[in-house]
Amino acid sequence: MPFQTNGKRDYNKELNWEKKKKPGRVKDRASRNAARKTVGLKKGDPRQVDHKDNNPRNNTKSNIRKVAAKTNLKKEAMRKKRG
Repeated sequence: MPFQTNGKRDYNKELNWEKKKKPGRVKDRASRNAARKTVGLKKGDPRQVDHKDNNPRNNTKSNIRKVAAKTNLKKEAMRKKRG
């Protein structure tokens, strides 16, 4: 793993890299975390939040749902295939 200090993951280095390379990425991640809280998913829950319109910043209740990780990964693969 590239962001390590003394053999442990360095979250500060990782966050700083994300801020420099892709500024919107940090906001997207924060929005995904907010969506998890909205639908009631806790840490360690095997389910994920699916944004129906693929926009991680659109956290309206009609746009988010709980799905199995497998379902969400299939959707992501299809999205990447299309372009």
